[in-house]
Parts: sequence; C-alpha cells; structure tokens
Amino acid sequence: MTKVVSFANNKGGSGKTTTCSSVGYALAASGSRVLLIDGDMQLNLTLSYFNEDKALEFARGDKNLYSALKAGAALDGYIVKTDYENLDIIPSSTLMSSIEFELFTKWQRESILKKALKGIIDSGVYDYVLIDAPPTLGCWAMNILVASDYIILPVEASPWGLFGLANMFEFIDSVREINPALELLGVAVTKVDERRNYFKQTMETLKETEDIKVFSRFIHTDSSVEWAQDNSKPVGSYKKTSRSALEYGELAKEIEEEIKCR
Repeated sequence: MTKVVSFANNKGGSGKTTTCSSVGYALAASGSRVLLIDGDMQLNLTLSYFNEDKALEFARGDKNLYSALKAGAALDGYIVKTDYENLDIIPSSTLMSSIEFELFTKWQRESILKKALKGIIDSGVYDYVLIDAPPTLGCWAMNILVASDYIILPVEASPWGLFGLANMFEFIDSVREINPALELLGVAVTKVDERRNYFKQTMETLKETEDIKVFSRFIHTDSSVEWAQDNSKPVGSYKKTSRSALEYGELAKEIEEEIKCR
C-alpha cells in the first residue's frame, strides 16, 4: 500500500525540504517508487530537481499543485517526471501563497488534498508519497497532515532548533481530530555539529520528551548539501560519497524499517 509521509516543522531552516528531497532520492535509488509533492510556495523541493528556469516554468504554467487545487482536480494529471528512475514530483507554485484564502472558501476544506490524492493512492503506483509542508500552521498544513499516514519532524541542532516544537505537537493533536490514524514517525535531527554544546542540549531535550522517537541517524552539517542545491540536484546524486548523502541513505532505511514495524 502507498504510504503518505509529510515532512513538517513550523520553524524555518530546520532542514525540512532537504530531508524530504534526500530521503525521497534515497528511497527511489533503493528501488521504491516515490512521488514527491512540493507543498511550499518557496519552490525549494522543486528546485532540488529542476533548475530555476524550469521550476518557474512549472510554477507559472498549469503543471503544478496550485493549479490542481484551484481546479478541484485529481493530482494524477499534474505529475512530472524527474531525471531519476522511480522518482516523480508534483511541482509547487508561488501562487501557493494564497492557498489559505482559496481553502477558506471550500467545502470540507481540511480534506481537499486528501481527496485530490485519492486516485494516486488507490492506484498503488507509488510505494511512498512524500510531502514537503510549508513552515506554517494553518489550514494548508492541516490539509497535508490530514492526507498523511505519517509525519516526520526535521529539527535543526541549534539554540533555536526546538523553538515552537510544542506548538507542532499541539497542532498534530488537533489534526488527529480529523485524521486519528496520523502517526508521528519520528524526529530527524539535522545540521549537526558535534563540537557544539547545543547539539548535546538538543539531544538531551529530545530524549526527555516521552513517546517521541528520535531517529538514530542524524545529519551532520555538510557543504555538499549547499553545492547540490546550487546545482538543482539531490545531494545523493550530486555527490554519492559525501557524508550527507550516505547519512540520508541510512536515514531513509531507518524510516522504511520504522514504517514496516508500525
């Protein structure tokens, strides 16, 4: 069965998009069929696979998530092939900035994305649908979580990395009133520098949080990530032997194993 996994955090700079992109690439490279959905108006997930000109072409045309939602259409017809085997994407649009208003006028607005995804889920074409959520807690973020089976919270190992995490947990609880099956799969710690004291503080704080799994494979700071972004490629493709590429590969395996155990 197709599993829908969202990557969300209401704090910007958490490594959310990079984690979604890199885990998606690693899952596809290992043989899983993966669909990425760029749910953020900043287009960063789309830019992880296409250069700026192509990403803007998608954003300004009709082949993007906003166009599908605006038309009330099924998402099947908005899928774009990437250059990588087993890996497709539904691009975003800068017009997603107005999606909160658009949803406000809709009937059963919290379930619009779930309905749009139904055909893809029922088809069983993909093993995983990975959604990059925006760094906000509104109706659109709720749509993403209502449509998801699991949520992963990327958390930056920094002094402000845990800021707002309590709000995120409260938001998940409110989503469960509509989608009681939603499971918090775990916390992925990113941008790690073990020489810094705040990394230890971050890990200690997370360990004190009851009933929250922290993935054992955390992601170290690595310049390869920035170079991959500059070249519009996932880091696993840009430099397969880089530290972050290997770590994201291990994290993807850990995520798969965790889903199998649920």
